[in-house]
Amino acid sequence: MTTSENTSGPTAEETTLTLADGEIHVCQDGPADAPALVLIHGTAASARSWEPMLPLLTGSHRVIRVDLLGCGASGRPDGASYAVADQARRLGDVLDRLGVGRACVVGHSSGGVFASAVAERRPDLVTAVVLIGTGPHMAAYIAKEAELGAASWAELTDDQIRRAISDGFHEGFEIPREYVEQFRDVDLQVFGATSRTIRAFYGEHSLPERLASLGKPLLVLFGEEDRRWNPASAADYRAVPGATVHLLPGLGHSPNLEDPPRTAAPLLTFTEGLRQRAL
Repeated sequence: MTTSENTSGPTAEETTLTLADGEIHVCQDGPADAPALVLIHGTAASARSWEPMLPLLTGSHRVIRVDLLGCGASGRPDGASYAVADQARRLGDVLDRLGVGRACVVGHSSGGVFASAVAERRPDLVTAVVLIGTGPHMAAYIAKEAELGAASWAELTDDQIRRAISDGFHEGFEIPREYVEQFRDVDLQVFGATSRTIRAFYGEHSLPERLASLGKPLLVLFGEEDRRWNPASAADYRAVPGATVHLLPGLGHSPNLEDPPRTAAPLLTFTEGLRQRAL
């Protein structure tokens, strides 16, 4: 394990954990003794995608961001498995190594699939689940596949990347250059492998089916202008007993990036409710 302090940005501590099948990059912010909030990025992203929300969360939480294997600053070993179950196992191993006994797991987009899988695999570890722009089942998927025509994002211009990821935001959202740079680092082979395993995971059981049997508090946040998943499908999560479904007017697939304060508000209300119930 290696640790370094970053004094130039919002990250309080960056750690690289060496697991049996690869190195995992972890960022931690906020008080070490505060309730743990684990943020899991989507397929074509990294832990950096959560940076806009950090100032809103670290006052009351120990915020842990993980680059999934194959993403961000984590390793990309030859022959690695990107199956949902394996990524969930790694997430659980990371939290064990960090000494996190209980945590609320938050996933954006396909990150919500991994959050759900961690809750399934490690119910002892997960106190609650938050899904942001995560479709309940593949029937709700409405996005058109982007025609990239390149071996890597590095070969694409900024405008090409913006067009490829535009449906990840509400109509007219001006995608900042820093978001473009995050996507440029995506490994397209990892992206493809991950996309296939996520479809297979959905094919076994929908997320509402999986979560309903766990008895974990659930918060679902969905932009009303989501262009990747049918916003009306958010109602399907009401099949999970006690689930809270919150629609965000004017926002698209990535409310955590489009409007961090409006996204953080219901999330913090939810986690405060968890804290109150635990007292």
